[in-house]
Amino acid sequence: MVLALCGSLVPAVGARAAQTGRAAPVPLERLFDNRAVGDDSRPAAADFDGAGGFLRARDLTAAGWTPGRALTVQGARLVWPKRRPGEPDNVRAAGQDVALAGRGDALAFLVAGTAGRPVAGSGTVTYADGTRSGYRLTVPDWRTGPLATKAVALPHIGTPAGRLTERARLYVVTAPLVPGRAVASVRLPNTPDAHVFALSVRTATRGWTGTWSTATGGHGPVGPWTDRTLRLVVRTSAGGSRVRVRFDNTFAGAPVRIGGATVAVRASGAAARGAPARLSFGGAAGVRIPAGAQAYSDPLRFTVPAGADLLVSFHLPGTVSAAPLHRLARQRSYVSGPGDRTADRSAGAYTSVITSRPLLAGVDVGGGPGSVVLLGDSITDGEKSTADADRRWPDVLARRLLRQDAVPRYGVLNAGISGNRVTGDRYPGDGVSTDAAGVSALHRFDRDVLAQPSVRTAVVLEGVNDLRWGVPAEQVIAGLRDLADRGRARGVRMLGATIPPCGGEARCTAAVDAERLEVNRWIRRGGAFDGVLDFDAAVRDPARPSRLLPAYDSGDHLHPGDRGLAALAHSVDLRLLRP
Repeated sequence: MVLALCGSLVPAVGARAAQTGRAAPVPLERLFDNRAVGDDSRPAAADFDGAGGFLRARDLTAAGWTPGRALTVQGARLVWPKRRPGEPDNVRAAGQDVALAGRGDALAFLVAGTAGRPVAGSGTVTYADGTRSGYRLTVPDWRTGPLATKAVALPHIGTPAGRLTERARLYVVTAPLVPGRAVASVRLPNTPDAHVFALSVRTATRGWTGTWSTATGGHGPVGPWTDRTLRLVVRTSAGGSRVRVRFDNTFAGAPVRIGGATVAVRASGAAARGAPARLSFGGAAGVRIPAGAQAYSDPLRFTVPAGADLLVSFHLPGTVSAAPLHRLARQRSYVSGPGDRTADRSAGAYTSVITSRPLLAGVDVGGGPGSVVLLGDSITDGEKSTADADRRWPDVLARRLLRQDAVPRYGVLNAGISGNRVTGDRYPGDGVSTDAAGVSALHRFDRDVLAQPSVRTAVVLEGVNDLRWGVPAEQVIAGLRDLADRGRARGVRMLGATIPPCGGEARCTAAVDAERLEVNRWIRRGGAFDGVLDFDAAVRDPARPSRLLPAYDSGDHLHPGDRGLAALAHSVDLRLLRP
């Protein structure tokens, strides 16, 4: 949330400003000096890039990014400037001091660059106790930056000569804060080609533990559904006495409307054990989620059992023909006939089955010890695990944690996406696509790991898909090192898992196995990670180390079956999960 500096801090900050000869920090909107948003009827009133290019107000409105609208992206609440087209609505970063208050894990910047390339610079955070910390901000370009990491892409560029059919991008970039310290002000980098539209302290992750999540792999065709209720089955890890859910409209180009939503403990099938509890969003029954944004439900007093099935039901009053989704649920969920059936306790209205997870991305419980995020590909996603049985290795790990007292009973969040890679995007990051293998681990790390509530530790099990499709070990290692460095810089304990063998699978040639062994040697000896989970050793055949042990092989020689996935989970030294 963007906040004005509270009165008790003004004298201290003002005194420091006077001593240095600098102006006292002011709210960001008082620094606006550039006009990014324009109207086609008055194109000369805006000039974002110095060449007359601008963001079209009509496109922003169609995406749900209306003036003064609060948007949640990557767990951070940011307010789109409340300005008319042609009015100053952003600041070119030039070392200005911005008044900001709050405690959280990160700063969140809503930004775009206009240099035709990424621009970067360093800034400073000043805390209420007088201490400071530095940060580095890299801002992608509004016309050439990666679609895979954008917050929203608009379909046109406005120019004095008319609109161009070219994607305009806006980004949310985060920077770490010192945990527990209250922010007083932020000095922007001296990088004038970096434009800042909004700035906030990310607080949405504090005080919550993730009990379930899934990673969005793309924006794919669904239904189409009109006036239907979806009832998704999710398996909890940690329990608690309060709950909230998160819907993600990631990768979308238009808003989506949730008419109403409930949560219930599952009895069986689509039937609830008791009357579903009504969720709210900012006090309202439903919510319209802008393109690229998220919506958290309000905290609700509701007992979430650990290791149990929940039913999260939500009504889609409009027509939804494509949605952000996780393709491989390995769990049946349900779709009703016409109408809002979120309050139904019985299963009668739920006449159709789906095996993907659209829109719903997370369930959190209040308090708790924090969460462990497992970033991976199809092995973490549970590609060959038994459907409707919760036998993915993250599920088995969650059950192990619940049965012990040696370490906290962390929430376990599965961020596996079947087909995912460390270094390359399978889903391009924009538009409707049948490929739901996601953007690369490098591109989704901030959203799927760092933005999760109270994340303590992350496990990375990725790389086999890169190697099978010809990416050299050196490039995979560089990507894994980058993930480890980024996580550790945010105070997250980073564990690297060695890549299990896949000999016998068509693409797992002897040359690929040699590359795999090179990556694994680096994981074991490279020192980039805080600890190592030797999954290769846990499931390989001692007689043929390039292959899975037959008892653990699902039959395709690439994916472990139920027994192999359990072996992975049981090989984890739980003490390594403690930060």
